[in-house]
Order: sequence, then C-alpha cells, then structure tokens
Amino acid sequence: MRSIARFCASCKQDARLTTAQLADRIGLSSTPCWNRLKRLETQGYIDGYVALLNQDKLCLPEAVIIEVTLDRHDEEVLERFGQLLTDLPEVIEAYLTTGDYDYIVEVAVESTAGYERFLREKLYRIPGTATAGRRSRCAA
Repeated sequence: MRSIARFCASCKQDARLTTAQLADRIGLSSTPCWNRLKRLETQGYIDGYVALLNQDKLCLPEAVIIEVTLDRHDEEVLERFGQLLTDLPEVIEAYLTTGDYDYIVEVAVESTAGYERFLREKLYRIPGTATAGRRSRCAA
C-alpha cells in the first residue's frame, strides 16, 4: 500500500505529469508506470482528475468557511441540503459533520458584501437551513 500511496501522492501534486515524468519521479520505467496508473484507475483508487481555478482571476479572492445548522436532522433534509449546495457555484467544498454544526461549507466570494449576499440570496433560501455563521476567513 505504501507504494500506491507514493504513486498517488505524485499524481495528486500534478495530474498533468506525463507517464514518463511520473515514472521518473517514482522510480519505474514508463510501461510499468502506465500499467499501474491504468490499474489504479480501473480499481477505483483514482476517481478522476481536476483543475484548480485561480480565485483571483475569477474575481472571487476570498474563501469563507461557514458553519451551518439545519432545523431537522432526518436523512431527507440532510440529503436535500447537500444536493442543493452542489448547485451553488460559490461552493468550493461542503462536509456533512457531527457535533455542533451539520455542515461545514467553504465558499468563494469577492468580498464581505459578496459573502452577505450569498447568505441572504442563496444559503438562507435552502429549505431546512436554521443558522449559518462564518467561522474564519482566509485568503484563497
């Protein structure tokens, strides 16, 4: 498993590496590296490849972490809330949690005013949302 972890860590750092570059990084020749990569994809160790967007270029330089409490905790409410979050383009990541909050949501906004607009016009309009508060704010 450790060799798989090292292999996947290299892929995760730069998913655009060529097979030759990846092979060089992990100490394999190109053909075994390509075979391992395809096997990891087939076996579900690699779910896909993504692009990281530059939030400054998108004019959304602020990342805000929001702690959300729902008014009910049944499966239907939790599932619907999570699904509706996926429709909001500002949402970077969302986690269903345990403890004081039901969801931790990270959003990209242009400013404090943009954060407030996101709350009023989008998040608070999702059925089941009881409270939402900003936990911390960090640069993108």
